[in-house]
Amino acid sequence: MSQAFTFSIKSIRFDENYQPSDNTRITTNFANLARGASRQENLRNTLRMIDNRFNSLAHWDNPNGDRYAVELDIISAEMTIDAESGNGVFPLIEILRPNILDKKTNERIEGIPGNNFSSYVRDYDFSVVLTEHNTNKPAFSMPDDFGDLHGKLFKHFLNSDAYKERLRKSPVICISASSSKTYHRTENRHPILGVEYLQNEFSSTDQYFAKMGLQVRYFMPPGSVAPFAFYFRGDLLGDYTNLELIGTISTMETFQKIYRPEIYNANSAAGNLYRPSLKNQDYSLTQIVYDREERSQLAVKQGKFTEEHFIKPYRNVLEQWAAANHSL
Repeated sequence: MSQAFTFSIKSIRFDENYQPSDNTRITTNFANLARGASRQENLRNTLRMIDNRFNSLAHWDNPNGDRYAVELDIISAEMTIDAESGNGVFPLIEILRPNILDKKTNERIEGIPGNNFSSYVRDYDFSVVLTEHNTNKPAFSMPDDFGDLHGKLFKHFLNSDAYKERLRKSPVICISASSSKTYHRTENRHPILGVEYLQNEFSSTDQYFAKMGLQVRYFMPPGSVAPFAFYFRGDLLGDYTNLELIGTISTMETFQKIYRPEIYNANSAAGNLYRPSLKNQDYSLTQIVYDREERSQLAVKQGKFTEEHFIKPYRNVLEQWAAANHSL
C-alpha cells in the first residue's frame, strides 16, 4: 500500500509579480500579501525587508550592507494516492525555499526549505478535528492519535525520491513562539541564531511537529526582539551554514513582523523570562497591508476542503497505509 503514494513537486518564483491562482485554496501568508490593491507594493516591500535583514546579519565582508539578495521559490507538493491509475491527486504541502545571491561572487546558494510551511491536512487537524473533539467538553484536550496521519505523510514525503531529487537539505520550519507558554533565556549563544531560550512545557504545536519527526529549539537572533521556534531534523547548529541559517531567519522574521507585529515588531526585546502576547500594545506596524482575519478564515475553509476531498473519499486507504507504516 505504501508504494501507491507518490509525490510530485512544482516550484514558482515568489517575487513582486507573483499572483496566486484563483482556483487554489491557499492559506499561506505570502499568498495573502499578493492579493488586493496593494499587492505589488506589499510584495516589493516584503522582499526589500528580507534583503535588508539578511545583509544586517551577514555583515562580514559586506561594508555597504548590500552584498546579498534573497530569491524565494514556492515549493508545492502534490500526493497521488494511486500511482498506477493517477487517481487521488491532492495538494499536500507548500513551503518557501530561499536562494541566496552573492552579488560579489555571482554565486547562488540554495537555502533551507521549510519557510512558511502550509499543509492542508494540518489545517484539517487543527480546524476540523480539534474543534469537533472539544465541542461541549469542559476542558480542552487532543485526541490520542492527533497528528498521526499528517506526521507519517510528512515523513514519507521527506523520504521520497521527489523530495531528494529537488531539495538538497532537510527542512527547517521557523514559526512564532507560543503565546500560551513561558520562555527562559539561557547562557547559550550562537553567532547567527542568537541567544537560546527554553520553554516551561511543550505546546500542542510542538507535539504535533514531533509526530512529523521534528525537534524544536528556540532562539532569538541578534537584533530580533523575541525568540522563534525552529523545528528541524538532525543538528540545527551543525547541519547548516551561517548563510543558510540567515536565509531562514531573514525570511521568517520579515513575515512574522508583518503578521505578528505585537510580538516580532515590539518596541522592547524579550527579557530573561518571556511570554509572547498578541495583546501587547507597545509595537510598530510595517508598511505592509495584511488581513489576519482572512488568514484564520481561510484555514477553516482549507480544513473543510481537505475533509471533503481527501479524508472522506480516501479514509480507508489512508488508515490502511498508516497502519502498515507504523514505523514512520
